[in-house]
Amino acid sequence: MEFRDVVLKRRMVRNFADKPVDPAIIDRILELARHAPSAGFTQGQSFLVVTAPEKKKAIAATCEEDEYVQRGFAPFISKAPILLIPCTSETAYHRRYQEADKVNENGSEITWPVPYWFMDIGCAVMIALLAAIDEGLVAAFAGSKDLAALRALLDIPAEVTPVGVISLGYRAPDIPSPSLKRGRKADAEYVHHERW
Repeated sequence: MEFRDVVLKRRMVRNFADKPVDPAIIDRILELARHAPSAGFTQGQSFLVVTAPEKKKAIAATCEEDEYVQRGFAPFISKAPILLIPCTSETAYHRRYQEADKVNENGSEITWPVPYWFMDIGCAVMIALLAAIDEGLVAAFAGSKDLAALRALLDIPAEVTPVGVISLGYRAPDIPSPSLKRGRKADAEYVHHERW
């Protein structure tokens, strides 16, 4: 599939067919996601793969899946064959930027104008979403409303932050988000040349 087609086919799909996903496909998706950029090649990103039905239900509860279902959507988190939990470690970035090749002239860590650990996991998430399309799958991203519960459920270390949940699988008929009716903003609002 051409890259343009992959990008244009990507959307958040909120229903999945009751069809298993070959683990080799997930391995390929994660291999591509691992090639996302990371500041200082820190590689502070990581993913958890969850397939156990009871664990998926518990994860869905941290995302308040019931609220989606009440609005007419399928239980797209608990029903998905695969859940990926993308994570980042701010601590890993601080450690990396205290190493000899990254410290300032005065020997101290840089001042972080932007929390690039979130930027980097965002890049890895987008690669995973696009790789899923390229593999013939669909995906949705949901935020967890209870990170402490999600951490405890998955034994995630305190220094690692889960940033959400990616549901993966084969498409089933779904209801598109009503937010799409807003349309894309005009080019003049999105792209600025030389100055704002």
